[in-house]
Amino acid sequence: MGERPAISVAAERVQRTCALSDSVSRLRFVKGAREEALARLGIRRVRDLLLHVPHRYLDFSRVEKIAHADVGLDATIVGRVDRVRLKRPKPRLQIVELSLMDETGVLIATFFRQPWVAEQVHEGDVVAVSGKVTFGYGFKQMKSPFYEVVTGAGEAGDHARVLPVHPVTEGLSASWMRRIVATALADAGDVCDWLPASLAARRGLMTLGRALRDVHFPPSVALGGLARRRLAYDELLCLQLALLTRRQIELAGVEPTRHVTSGPHMDALLAALPFTLTDEQRTAADEILADMAAPRVMNRLLLGDVGTGKTAVAAVALAAVADTGTQAAVMAPTSVLARQYAEKLGPVLDAAHVSWALVTGSTSAPERSQTERAAARGEVTVVFGTTALLSDALEFSALTLVVIDEQHRFGVEARAALRRKGAGADLLAMTATPIPRTLALSLYGDVELSRIRRRPRAGAGITTRVISPTNLDLAWGAIRDAVAAGCQAYVVCPLVDDADDGSALDDVPESLRAAQERPRSAVATLEELRTQILPGMTCDLLHGRMPAAEKDLAMERFRAGETQVLVATTVVEVGVDVPNATVMVVLDADRFGLATLHQLRGRVGRGDVAGTVFLSCAAKRDSRARERLAALEATSDGFELAELDLRLRHEGEVLGYRQSGGVSLEVSDLDADRDLVEWAHDDAREIADDDPRLAAPAHRALALEVRDRFGAYFEELERA
Repeated sequence: MGERPAISVAAERVQRTCALSDSVSRLRFVKGAREEALARLGIRRVRDLLLHVPHRYLDFSRVEKIAHADVGLDATIVGRVDRVRLKRPKPRLQIVELSLMDETGVLIATFFRQPWVAEQVHEGDVVAVSGKVTFGYGFKQMKSPFYEVVTGAGEAGDHARVLPVHPVTEGLSASWMRRIVATALADAGDVCDWLPASLAARRGLMTLGRALRDVHFPPSVALGGLARRRLAYDELLCLQLALLTRRQIELAGVEPTRHVTSGPHMDALLAALPFTLTDEQRTAADEILADMAAPRVMNRLLLGDVGTGKTAVAAVALAAVADTGTQAAVMAPTSVLARQYAEKLGPVLDAAHVSWALVTGSTSAPERSQTERAAARGEVTVVFGTTALLSDALEFSALTLVVIDEQHRFGVEARAALRRKGAGADLLAMTATPIPRTLALSLYGDVELSRIRRRPRAGAGITTRVISPTNLDLAWGAIRDAVAAGCQAYVVCPLVDDADDGSALDDVPESLRAAQERPRSAVATLEELRTQILPGMTCDLLHGRMPAAEKDLAMERFRAGETQVLVATTVVEVGVDVPNATVMVVLDADRFGLATLHQLRGRVGRGDVAGTVFLSCAAKRDSRARERLAALEATSDGFELAELDLRLRHEGEVLGYRQSGGVSLEVSDLDADRDLVEWAHDDAREIADDDPRLAAPAHRALALEVRDRFGAYFEELERA
């Protein structure tokens, strides 16, 4: 047995731990403008600062000479600035060129649209640059590298160390951030570890105090990586425990229903389906039915690419509800999709003698009242609808199953409100958005997963082509040919109108986008098509800001064939089924994530005529933006594309995306940390099974950490 620490030492560590909750304003150097700058980064407490980890390191112990740096590889180079040039080749394009010299040669560092570099770097400064080495015009070069002014002109410096590079903002330089973090570590770095020691030892993780020191100022890059992994595991474990606690909050005090999973309605429905379920569909249906029959509340997510038959699997669950003598609610994100469900499943349910109704925002008052009376009396088994299902006037006699399509498009409160209409109701969430396993575990760590990968019917197929804007005539010609053949087309734009600031676009980093001046808007494109490119054709507009009734009307006109070309935003990404649409043109395609583009292209080629999708992108052929889009040309596997998208974009919004409160992962990388995601998922399940309320002495500190990180999310749930 080792000696116990002295009471004074333990008390001092507890005091340091408590100091993590103090405002950063108590730290030296943090006042006024610096405090405001930290707040812009979301740093308000000392713990926020210590968890604001570097996004990279400059390893000055391995600085390369310019002559020895290999072209095509990343390198860190330190040189003296010989010249600073600010160029303006175009009115809105500013380029800064730094000429760096060491005893072996010259390197040109080029910065695009960063004119402030010319103000921060001066001739004679010693500067470190880190990035990919290229060659052009007789010199080795780096384009938009990370840079750090190591010393001023005439000063000397020792660069043989690992320099952390923290995310910063205007008014707070990287060097000041390091100084402030060092102060915080000195004041509060030696803290108590909230992770049970047995768990840290089992996973081979360093202690929290050491991780905080080594992630910010590591003796080596390798140790910095190990420290980040410890902090990433902490974040992922807290997330998983938060998700499990969310489930407890949502299901507190409810009595589950043990559904009947075989009976006359089930037999009749399976016989009424126009096809036999595939092996994957049957497996998914069996998993769902097993959950529904079990003495626990079902929480299952059904993942299936476009056209894999998720609707048929959901129908099986609805039949089980009918055989149980209870009710089900099916909520879709749009009126068009809700009506589409009713049209597809209605005849099958009728054949299985299962009553159903549809409620949307456009349902007439008499029809809505009739449905409300029938639901309250238990006279209707299935009610399809949108958020109109959440109306207080709509009550169910015995709601035991809730089916939510594209559940990430609904907020936490909407999902919880629908489930409250049936205490203990099973939940089946479905999505056609391809989600990698690691992201699925993070998004929905409290649910079981079922997947359908293969389509039962291949369909006519889709050809995807990436083109430059100068070749858009090819796309417009394809639309003319399609319309002449009696088919229809989509034109998808990133922005609604020219006043749109683009804040609602997918989070595609600038490094994966082309350097175009401004993305195309749907309103301007519609006018251009009508007057210049496709005159004489019937073109219409659809975007998310239109009133619901106008959106439904525009979609109905397109489905009925009255509109030949529909100009839209990504509002058509989900649930629009128009088999006659055969061509899609996506303008500024590099502004969308791969999963979104894959969803979009699934809107064409759904009938007997093959579809063609043109992805317009202004980026050069050898750019990362074009390489990313080329993946869509090469594969039609949505899950493969989702994995690639995660590697490129490192998705951080994990709890229902933007709709559920904006909780994000700050330290974890869901692609690089796949093993940590699995560990956290398994460990959280084990902890929750043994101590669901985290009340055991060994888990009390852990419970406080979970609440601290995701407390706002719990408050939202508790209000719901």
